[in-house]
Amino acid sequence: MPPYRVSELFELGGLLLGLLFGSFLNVCISRLPAHQSIVHPRSRCPHCGHTIRWYDNVPLLSWLLLRTRCRDCKARISWRYPAVELGLALWFLNPFSDVWRYMTGTENIDYPLYIWWEQHFVVFLIQLILGFLLIGLMVMDWQTHRLPDAFTFTGMVLGFLLTCVQAFFLAPGEGDIVLNPQHQLHLSSPGSSAAQGNVFMTGTEALIFGRIVAICAAALLLFAIRAIYKALRKREGMGLGDVKLLAMIAAFLGFGESLLALFAGVLAAAAYGVTLLAGRRAAAATKLPFGSFLCAGGLFAALFGPRILDWYASLLR
Repeated sequence: MPPYRVSELFELGGLLLGLLFGSFLNVCISRLPAHQSIVHPRSRCPHCGHTIRWYDNVPLLSWLLLRTRCRDCKARISWRYPAVELGLALWFLNPFSDVWRYMTGTENIDYPLYIWWEQHFVVFLIQLILGFLLIGLMVMDWQTHRLPDAFTFTGMVLGFLLTCVQAFFLAPGEGDIVLNPQHQLHLSSPGSSAAQGNVFMTGTEALIFGRIVAICAAALLLFAIRAIYKALRKREGMGLGDVKLLAMIAAFLGFGESLLALFAGVLAAAAYGVTLLAGRRAAAATKLPFGSFLCAGGLFAALFGPRILDWYASLLR
Protein backbone atom coordinates (compact mmCIF):
# COMPACT_ATOMS: atom_id res chain seq x y z
CA MET A 1 0.00 0.00 0.00
CA PRO A 2 1.43 3.45 -0.91
CA PRO A 3 2.63 5.52 2.09
CA TYR A 4 0.09 8.30 1.52
CA ARG A 5 -2.72 5.71 1.66
CA VAL A 6 -1.47 4.47 5.03
CA SER A 7 -1.24 8.08 6.24
CA GLU A 8 -4.86 8.73 5.22
CA LEU A 9 -6.04 5.60 7.04
CA PHE A 10 -4.07 6.59 10.14
CA GLU A 11 -5.61 10.05 10.17
CA LEU A 12 -9.07 8.61 9.49
CA GLY A 13 -8.60 6.45 12.57
CA GLY A 14 -7.87 9.61 14.55
CA LEU A 15 -11.05 11.25 13.28
CA LEU A 16 -13.18 8.22 14.15
CA LEU A 17 -11.63 7.96 17.60
CA GLY A 18 -12.28 11.66 18.13
CA LEU A 19 -15.95 11.20 17.19
CA LEU A 20 -16.32 8.34 19.68
CA PHE A 21 -14.69 10.28 22.50
CA GLY A 22 -16.72 13.32 21.48
CA SER A 23 -19.91 11.31 22.05
CA PHE A 24 -18.67 10.37 25.54
CA LEU A 25 -17.65 13.98 26.16
CA ASN A 26 -21.23 15.06 25.47
CA VAL A 27 -22.36 12.76 28.27
CA CYS A 28 -19.83 14.37 30.62
CA ILE A 29 -20.95 17.86 29.59
CA SER A 30 -24.60 17.04 30.24
CA ARG A 31 -24.14 15.28 33.58
CA LEU A 32 -21.04 16.43 35.46
CA PRO A 33 -22.19 20.02 36.18
CA ALA A 34 -25.34 18.52 37.73
CA HIS A 35 -23.27 15.98 39.73
CA GLN A 36 -24.84 13.04 37.91
CA SER A 37 -23.22 9.71 37.07
CA ILE A 38 -21.66 9.43 33.62
CA VAL A 39 -22.14 5.64 33.69
CA HIS A 40 -25.81 5.13 34.61
CA PRO A 41 -28.43 5.45 33.28
CA ARG A 42 -28.02 5.07 29.54
CA SER A 43 -28.31 8.15 27.33
CA ARG A 44 -31.84 9.55 27.24
CA CYS A 45 -33.67 12.28 25.40
CA PRO A 46 -33.70 15.34 27.72
CA HIS A 47 -37.23 16.21 26.54
CA CYS A 48 -39.22 12.96 26.65
CA GLY A 49 -36.89 10.76 28.72
CA HIS A 50 -36.85 7.85 26.24
CA THR A 51 -33.65 5.80 26.17
CA ILE A 52 -31.71 6.53 23.00
CA ARG A 53 -31.38 3.46 20.79
CA TRP A 54 -27.86 2.38 19.90
CA TYR A 55 -28.39 3.11 16.20
CA ASP A 56 -29.58 6.62 17.10
CA ASN A 57 -26.42 7.23 19.08
CA VAL A 58 -23.84 7.00 16.30
CA PRO A 59 -21.67 10.14 16.53
CA LEU A 60 -22.57 12.86 14.03
CA LEU A 61 -24.25 10.43 11.60
CA SER A 62 -27.35 9.80 13.74
CA TRP A 63 -27.92 13.53 14.20
CA LEU A 64 -27.96 13.94 10.42
CA LEU A 65 -30.15 10.89 9.72
CA LEU A 66 -32.67 11.92 12.36
CA ARG A 67 -32.75 15.40 10.81
CA THR A 68 -31.79 16.96 14.16
CA ARG A 69 -34.91 15.65 15.94
CA CYS A 70 -35.64 12.94 18.54
CA ARG A 71 -37.14 9.81 17.01
CA ASP A 72 -39.80 9.57 19.76
CA CYS A 73 -40.93 13.09 20.67
CA LYS A 74 -39.64 14.98 17.61
CA ALA A 75 -38.00 17.59 19.84
CA ARG A 76 -35.01 19.30 18.28
CA ILE A 77 -31.61 17.90 19.20
CA SER A 78 -29.17 20.64 20.12
CA TRP A 79 -26.42 21.41 17.62
CA ARG A 80 -24.02 21.23 20.56
CA TYR A 81 -23.85 17.42 20.31
CA PRO A 82 -22.49 17.17 16.74
CA ALA A 83 -20.37 20.31 17.26
CA VAL A 84 -18.54 18.75 20.21
CA GLU A 85 -18.09 15.45 18.36
CA LEU A 86 -16.77 17.14 15.24
CA GLY A 87 -14.60 19.56 17.21
CA LEU A 88 -12.90 16.79 19.16
CA ALA A 89 -12.48 14.70 16.00
CA LEU A 90 -10.67 17.61 14.31
CA TRP A 91 -8.55 18.13 17.41
CA PHE A 92 -7.55 14.44 17.42
CA LEU A 93 -6.54 14.71 13.77
CA ASN A 94 -3.53 16.93 14.52
CA PRO A 95 -1.77 14.63 17.05
CA PHE A 96 -2.41 11.60 14.85
CA SER A 97 -0.87 13.44 11.89
CA ASP A 98 2.14 14.40 14.01
CA VAL A 99 2.68 10.81 15.16
CA TRP A 100 2.55 9.60 11.58
CA ARG A 101 5.20 12.14 10.59
CA TYR A 102 7.34 11.06 13.54
CA MET A 103 6.94 7.39 12.67
CA THR A 104 8.07 7.94 9.09
CA GLY A 105 10.96 10.30 9.87
CA THR A 106 13.03 8.61 12.56
CA GLU A 107 16.20 8.00 10.62
CA ASN A 108 18.05 11.02 12.06
CA ILE A 109 17.60 10.37 15.78
CA ASP A 110 20.80 9.75 17.74
CA TYR A 111 19.42 7.73 20.66
CA PRO A 112 17.50 4.44 20.97
CA LEU A 113 14.27 4.28 19.00
CA TYR A 114 12.22 3.00 21.94
CA ILE A 115 13.13 6.12 23.95
CA TRP A 116 12.16 8.35 21.04
CA TRP A 117 8.81 6.57 20.64
CA GLU A 118 7.98 6.65 24.36
CA GLN A 119 8.77 10.36 24.54
CA HIS A 120 6.59 11.24 21.55
CA PHE A 121 3.83 8.89 22.64
CA VAL A 122 3.56 10.85 25.90
CA VAL A 123 3.33 14.10 23.92
CA PHE A 124 0.65 12.43 21.79
CA LEU A 125 -1.35 11.50 24.92
CA ILE A 126 -0.92 15.00 26.36
CA GLN A 127 -2.42 16.56 23.23
CA LEU A 128 -5.37 14.15 23.14
CA ILE A 129 -6.24 14.37 26.84
CA LEU A 130 -5.80 18.13 27.07
CA GLY A 131 -8.05 18.69 24.04
CA PHE A 132 -10.72 16.41 25.53
CA LEU A 133 -10.65 18.27 28.85
CA LEU A 134 -10.52 21.80 27.45
CA ILE A 135 -13.28 21.33 24.89
CA GLY A 136 -15.50 19.77 27.56
CA LEU A 137 -14.79 22.52 30.09
CA MET A 138 -15.32 25.20 27.45
CA VAL A 139 -18.85 24.00 26.74
CA MET A 140 -19.68 23.30 30.40
CA ASP A 141 -18.67 26.78 31.54
CA TRP A 142 -20.49 28.41 28.63
CA GLN A 143 -23.74 26.60 29.43
CA THR A 144 -23.65 26.38 33.24
CA HIS A 145 -20.85 28.71 34.47
CA ARG A 146 -19.35 25.68 36.21
CA LEU A 147 -15.96 24.03 35.88
CA PRO A 148 -16.26 20.64 37.62
CA ASP A 149 -13.34 19.34 39.68
CA ALA A 150 -13.82 16.02 37.92
CA PHE A 151 -12.20 17.69 34.93
CA THR A 152 -9.99 20.48 36.34
CA PHE A 153 -8.45 18.74 39.36
CA THR A 154 -8.29 15.32 37.71
CA GLY A 155 -6.75 16.94 34.64
CA MET A 156 -4.16 18.65 36.83
CA VAL A 157 -3.12 15.29 38.29
CA LEU A 158 -3.07 13.61 34.87
CA GLY A 159 -1.00 16.40 33.36
CA PHE A 160 1.60 16.17 36.11
CA LEU A 161 1.76 12.36 35.93
CA LEU A 162 2.29 12.49 32.18
CA THR A 163 5.05 15.04 32.73
CA CYS A 164 6.72 12.61 35.15
CA VAL A 165 6.53 9.85 32.53
CA GLN A 166 7.94 12.21 29.92
CA ALA A 167 10.80 13.15 32.27
CA PHE A 168 11.60 9.50 32.93
CA PHE A 169 12.18 8.83 29.24
CA LEU A 170 14.32 11.89 28.50
CA ALA A 171 17.37 11.03 26.45
CA PRO A 172 20.74 11.14 28.27
CA GLY A 173 21.72 14.77 28.82
CA GLU A 174 18.48 16.14 27.41
CA GLY A 175 17.18 19.10 29.36
CA ASP A 176 20.15 19.19 31.78
CA ILE A 177 20.77 22.56 33.42
CA VAL A 178 24.30 23.68 34.26
CA LEU A 179 25.01 27.08 35.80
CA ASN A 180 28.67 28.05 35.68
CA PRO A 181 30.14 31.36 36.82
CA GLN A 182 32.63 31.33 33.95
CA HIS A 183 29.81 30.65 31.44
CA GLN A 184 31.50 27.39 30.53
CA LEU A 185 29.97 23.96 30.50
CA HIS A 186 31.98 21.54 32.64
CA LEU A 187 30.67 18.04 33.16
CA SER A 188 32.82 15.54 34.99
CA SER A 189 32.75 13.06 37.81
CA PRO A 190 31.73 14.30 41.28
CA GLY A 191 34.60 15.66 43.34
CA SER A 192 36.87 16.58 40.45
CA SER A 193 38.27 20.07 40.12
CA ALA A 194 36.37 20.66 36.89
CA ALA A 195 33.05 20.02 38.62
CA GLN A 196 33.65 22.68 41.31
CA GLY A 197 31.64 25.84 40.88
CA ASN A 198 28.89 24.19 38.83
CA VAL A 199 25.27 24.02 39.96
CA PHE A 200 23.85 21.05 38.09
CA MET A 201 20.30 19.75 37.70
CA THR A 202 19.40 16.83 35.48
CA GLY A 203 16.75 17.13 32.79
CA THR A 204 14.44 14.84 34.74
CA GLU A 205 14.68 16.96 37.89
CA ALA A 206 14.35 20.19 35.93
CA LEU A 207 11.22 19.05 34.12
CA ILE A 208 9.44 17.65 37.19
CA PHE A 209 10.35 20.42 39.63
CA GLY A 210 9.77 23.04 36.96
CA ARG A 211 6.29 21.71 36.33
CA ILE A 212 5.45 21.75 40.05
CA VAL A 213 6.55 25.40 40.18
CA ALA A 214 4.53 26.12 37.02
CA ILE A 215 1.34 24.66 38.51
CA CYS A 216 1.73 26.59 41.78
CA ALA A 217 2.72 29.83 40.05
CA ALA A 218 -0.18 29.73 37.60
CA ALA A 219 -2.68 29.05 40.38
CA LEU A 220 -1.24 31.76 42.64
CA LEU A 221 -1.20 34.30 39.80
CA LEU A 222 -4.88 33.93 38.99
CA PHE A 223 -5.79 33.61 42.68
CA ALA A 224 -4.00 36.91 43.35
CA ILE A 225 -5.84 38.60 40.46
CA ARG A 226 -9.11 37.23 41.85
CA ALA A 227 -8.32 38.52 45.36
CA ILE A 228 -7.26 41.96 44.13
CA TYR A 229 -10.42 42.34 42.04
CA LYS A 230 -12.59 41.33 45.00
CA ALA A 231 -10.80 43.80 47.28
CA LEU A 232 -11.23 46.67 44.83
CA ARG A 233 -14.73 45.96 43.53
CA LYS A 234 -16.22 44.29 46.64
CA ARG A 235 -17.57 41.40 44.58
CA GLU A 236 -16.40 38.19 42.96
CA GLY A 237 -14.71 38.61 39.61
CA MET A 238 -13.94 34.98 38.87
CA GLY A 239 -14.43 31.64 40.56
CA LEU A 240 -11.89 29.22 41.97
CA GLY A 241 -12.70 26.97 39.03
CA ASP A 242 -10.81 29.39 36.77
CA VAL A 243 -7.80 29.19 39.10
CA LYS A 244 -7.81 25.38 38.95
CA LEU A 245 -8.30 25.51 35.19
CA LEU A 246 -5.18 27.62 34.63
CA ALA A 247 -3.23 25.32 36.97
CA MET A 248 -4.43 22.36 34.89
CA ILE A 249 -3.19 24.01 31.69
CA ALA A 250 0.17 24.62 33.37
CA ALA A 251 0.32 20.96 34.44
CA PHE A 252 0.06 19.87 30.82
CA LEU A 253 1.98 22.63 29.02
CA GLY A 254 4.15 24.53 31.48
CA PHE A 255 4.13 28.06 32.88
CA GLY A 256 5.00 29.94 29.70
CA GLU A 257 2.22 28.32 27.72
CA SER A 258 -0.25 28.84 30.60
CA LEU A 259 0.55 32.57 30.56
CA LEU A 260 -0.02 32.59 26.81
CA ALA A 261 -3.35 30.82 27.36
CA LEU A 262 -4.32 33.41 29.97
CA PHE A 263 -3.32 36.29 27.68
CA ALA A 264 -5.27 34.85 24.73
CA GLY A 265 -8.26 34.10 26.95
CA VAL A 266 -8.35 37.65 28.35
CA LEU A 267 -8.15 39.14 24.86
CA ALA A 268 -10.95 36.89 23.58
CA ALA A 269 -13.15 37.62 26.61
CA ALA A 270 -12.55 41.37 26.29
CA ALA A 271 -13.42 41.33 22.59
CA TYR A 272 -16.60 39.37 23.30
CA GLY A 273 -17.55 41.70 26.15
CA VAL A 274 -17.02 44.80 24.01
CA THR A 275 -19.18 43.24 21.28
CA LEU A 276 -21.99 42.60 23.78
CA LEU A 277 -21.76 46.13 25.17
CA ALA A 278 -21.76 47.66 21.69
CA GLY A 279 -24.89 45.68 20.83
CA ARG A 280 -26.50 46.59 24.18
CA ARG A 281 -26.86 42.92 25.01
CA ALA A 282 -24.97 43.22 28.29
CA ALA A 283 -24.11 45.68 31.04
CA ALA A 284 -20.78 46.39 32.72
CA ALA A 285 -21.66 43.98 35.54
CA THR A 286 -22.75 41.10 33.28
CA LYS A 287 -20.89 37.89 34.09
CA LEU A 288 -19.00 36.23 31.27
CA PRO A 289 -18.00 32.55 31.16
CA PHE A 290 -14.30 33.41 31.43
CA GLY A 291 -13.41 29.74 31.78
CA SER A 292 -14.63 29.14 28.24
CA PHE A 293 -12.28 31.79 26.88
CA LEU A 294 -9.45 30.46 29.02
CA CYS A 295 -10.06 27.00 27.55
CA ALA A 296 -9.90 28.47 24.05
CA GLY A 297 -6.65 30.13 25.05
CA GLY A 298 -5.36 26.78 26.29
CA LEU A 299 -6.15 25.13 22.96
CA PHE A 300 -4.39 28.00 21.18
CA ALA A 301 -1.33 27.63 23.44
CA ALA A 302 -1.23 23.87 22.90
CA LEU A 303 -1.13 24.35 19.13
CA PHE A 304 1.08 27.41 18.75
CA GLY A 305 2.62 28.04 22.18
CA PRO A 306 6.16 26.67 21.63
CA ARG A 307 6.61 28.57 18.36
CA ILE A 308 5.25 31.84 19.78
CA LEU A 309 7.37 31.59 22.92
CA ASP A 310 10.50 30.78 20.89
CA TRP A 311 9.80 33.78 18.67
CA TYR A 312 9.28 36.02 21.71
CA ALA A 313 12.48 34.74 23.35
CA SER A 314 14.41 35.48 20.17
CA LEU A 315 13.37 39.15 20.44
CA LEU A 316 14.95 39.37 23.91
CA ARG A 317 18.34 38.00 22.89
